[in-house]
Amino acid sequence: MADWPTLHVSQHPAVRHKLGILRDVSTEPKKFREVVRELSWLLGYEALADARLRKIDVPTPLEVMHGEELADRIGLVPILRAGLGMVDAMLELMPTAQVWHLGLFRDERTLRPVEYYNKLPNESTVDLSLILDPMLATGGSATAAIEVLKRWGAVRIKLVNLIAAPEGVEAVAKAHPDVEIYCASLDRQLNEKGYIMPGLGDAGDRQFGTGNPG
Repeated sequence: MADWPTLHVSQHPAVRHKLGILRDVSTEPKKFREVVRELSWLLGYEALADARLRKIDVPTPLEVMHGEELADRIGLVPILRAGLGMVDAMLELMPTAQVWHLGLFRDERTLRPVEYYNKLPNESTVDLSLILDPMLATGGSATAAIEVLKRWGAVRIKLVNLIAAPEGVEAVAKAHPDVEIYCASLDRQLNEKGYIMPGLGDAGDRQFGTGNPG
């Protein structure tokens, strides 16, 4: 296996347990959405472990003590539509985070991303951007999203995925070696259609009950 210093694959038992439920073809959309949310919270917790803090004074019922508060302005950028299922969990973790939506779809002939929606403001308003997308397959959409954010002015960017393929990790690491990737699993490979193997099917279809989950 290649050495990608920016790749972080969670080894937490709760993550591995929930991932098994997510992969199961018999898991219905309602349960699938719940597990996506739970996994997103756990991965977000790990991805934000190095968020910066500032010192503050906190008045307790007994005395004033030195405490800390979040100094980084966090921006969440879900890739439509599958990334939407990851947002609520991240907002539970960081309620003050801003949410900006980015729409990319994969051209099935070229496997290249096409941008169709961009709700970013004119200038970057955050210190740390988290791109949320359940699947890192070819890496095309992730690379395109990172390029959009960098043009926007984002400096610190992290990618949060549930499942990644080696091809996608390699593409992101090569194009953007400064972007860290957090995921629950690094799977075996892509098939001829660009789907992650063994994967879990189409994350968007399985969340929203559309298409063929297999």
